[in-house]
Amino acid sequence: MITSSFVSIDTCVAARPGSVPGGTARVARAAAAQRRGAAAMSRKRLQQLTESLGRSARHFNKSEVECLIKLFDSLVAKSSSSNHHAVVGLDHDMFRDTLHSAFGLTDDMMMDRVFRIFDTACDNCISVVEWVEGLSVFLRGTLDERIKFCFEVYDLNGDGYISREEMFQMLKNSLLKQPAEDHPDEGIKDLVDIALKKMDHDEDGKLSFADFEKAVRDENLLLEAFGPCLPDLKSSMAFEQKTFRKIHELSFHVEH
Repeated sequence: MITSSFVSIDTCVAARPGSVPGGTARVARAAAAQRRGAAAMSRKRLQQLTESLGRSARHFNKSEVECLIKLFDSLVAKSSSSNHHAVVGLDHDMFRDTLHSAFGLTDDMMMDRVFRIFDTACDNCISVVEWVEGLSVFLRGTLDERIKFCFEVYDLNGDGYISREEMFQMLKNSLLKQPAEDHPDEGIKDLVDIALKKMDHDEDGKLSFADFEKAVRDENLLLEAFGPCLPDLKSSMAFEQKTFRKIHELSFHVEH
């Protein structure tokens, strides 16, 4: 039975009728030693990951990194159980489910794009390293980091620009959830024109990173101008409180 991405397969040993008791005991001891060895390897692996990610995911301390690794482990184990086969990371559907349940994101296009930004290896699977490093920016990123994150989400084809067509596509995807109008496309085109007028500082008909950065620094509300791709403060705090609960409880007991 796979209990986690760090814990090895458990081996159950039962005595067979007519087997030699001493032999069975030796097999049982060997199995127990194997389990202890696997657990020790798991602890070592967890410690190594915590040390490494404590440096690269700089917005989390080591205790928080360990909690996020264990959460990742439980999500992977859940996915393995539901799919009836071993899983080494979070696939597209599991990651989207997590974005929806933990952070309340509902925009399919935006969730797809967030997955692509987390998936730095471009292998359609979120590894534990991508998970922790991605959440470092997603939850606690500086303004600089969040500007870069949102720009990459909105740059749908990865060419370094947010084009008029990409703006139209994202806004249409978002606004179609609103009550239907007689000519919705015309209204969306008007919004794109307004966005370009406000944000396209070099007036080339598309947004470069420099355009987007300047616009957001001038007016922070433009950070998620083309769709929600970051968690709001309430869901972030709830996620952290739940995920890091044991750390906070331990800190409370130490202080008191």
